[in-house]
Amino acid sequence: MNTLATSFFASRVTGGAATATAALRVFAGVFFVLFGLLKFLAHELELSEFVKYGFPDSSLIVYLVGLLEVGAGLMLIVGIGTRLAAAGLAIVMAGAILTAGLKVGGWFHLGVAPTMLAVQLYLLWAGSGRVAFDRKLAAA
Repeated sequence: MNTLATSFFASRVTGGAATATAALRVFAGVFFVLFGLLKFLAHELELSEFVKYGFPDSSLIVYLVGLLEVGAGLMLIVGIGTRLAAAGLAIVMAGAILTAGLKVGGWFHLGVAPTMLAVQLYLLWAGSGRVAFDRKLAAA
């Protein structure tokens, strides 16, 4: 594998930091899968919230965000394409802060969303940590 691909999958952290990074990655993945599933299971409620945040009245947007959250969340859980998943989720969190955070505010939109943005930016830099398919790809 070429060095660009290897560095894309490699983790920048080792030892205890790699274990903590992996735990953070899995936690974030579960968080996004759960919140992404809400876009499908409570679709009408989610759609009304999106409209309140300033998005057009479009089910497609809610489904696309849900699909991205579930898909990228699963990628984080198994540790494959961690940096790609983190980049996509960082964009979602920045969008959440700039829409829901500015329109509604509150502890969730201005507390949890920025925290999850910071986690995604960390994963984008650090990589997957331990126990991840990315590590096998980096070694290939």
